[in-house]
Amino acid sequence: MLSVWWGVRGIAHWELLPPDTTVTAQVYSAQLENLKAKLESDSPRRQKVFFLHDNARPHVALSVRKQLMDYGWELLPHPPYSPDLAPSDYHLFRALSNRLREKIFDDSGDIESYLDDFFNSQPKEFYHDGIHSLPDRWRQVIDSDGTYIID
Repeated sequence: MLSVWWGVRGIAHWELLPPDTTVTAQVYSAQLENLKAKLESDSPRRQKVFFLHDNARPHVALSVRKQLMDYGWELLPHPPYSPDLAPSDYHLFRALSNRLREKIFDDSGDIESYLDDFFNSQPKEFYHDGIHSLPDRWRQVIDSDGTYIID
């Protein structure tokens, strides 16, 4: 399973979890610690973090909500069952999926190398446009009375 955190400047952090790993609140919390450490090492000056994730059980666990509050990150609302409102789903993973068609990897090292190359090969505008399209996606969902958006 691939977990990715990204923003207007590009990929902040990504992790490829071992096969058969279940993302529990404890696993997700450890991932958030890794993300926070990466953000702090990349930019020692404290920046405001706007954080969007879906309503999966590990994401809404009390311990995770407290952790995010302790970090001071502003949590953006995400309605349940709305993958059309998740930039990772409608932008990043769609582009990755298109590039992965018919690819076969020998091992996890090959996958990690491929992912690293893919993320680094995207122009800055790719990430900027993906994040900045979110308000338009919200408007589309409101204008369509919550109907799923098909691109």
